[in-house]
Amino acid sequence: MLSPFRRKAAPESVEAPASSEDVVEPAAPRRGYTPSKKELGKVTPKRGAARRAAEPPPTNRREAARRLRDKQRQARAEAREGMRQGKDEYLFPRDKGTDRALVRDVVDSRRNVASYVIFGFFILIFTTSPALPVGVRVTANMLFYVMLLAVVLDSMVLARKVKAVLGQRFPKDPIRKGTTWYAIMRSLSIRRLRIPAPRVKPGEKI
Repeated sequence: MLSPFRRKAAPESVEAPASSEDVVEPAAPRRGYTPSKKELGKVTPKRGAARRAAEPPPTNRREAARRLRDKQRQARAEAREGMRQGKDEYLFPRDKGTDRALVRDVVDSRRNVASYVIFGFFILIFTTSPALPVGVRVTANMLFYVMLLAVVLDSMVLARKVKAVLGQRFPKDPIRKGTTWYAIMRSLSIRRLRIPAPRVKPGEKI
């Protein structure tokens, strides 16, 4: 006999079928998203625990001065190499700029008469010795003056060529003051001693 005060059994909960609206789909990767190596299943090796040890502090003033001299020597060597390669951060203000680099290329692509003046000076020193005959000394002096005249004429040709090339490459930019003198002074130096070092070979078209 059932008691009237007995609680009724709670009906078993029936799970409702999941509707398509309740299913949460994974978010699509955003445009331009690059998956990580972990997501791609790639194993990244861990870096070694060993790292570059920091330089210990100097133990005395002599060692500190030696380290300072070494750093200064290294900085000067880097500056010289940077100047030789023509890097703007190491060049003097007179050498910076694409226009000056172009002027150097124009000078280096020519066989300038001015580059041989230094050799003419040495020849003149040896040929003006009083021990030599007068005819030799006079001839050496005349040849030296002829060389100076050739240097002047060749420098005028070089100046005109530099202005023509700059006007063709940079028609909207005015030619920087002192460009002609800059080109002549570079032509006076020996090719191997020029800084920045030449980038073009003699006879190469600019």
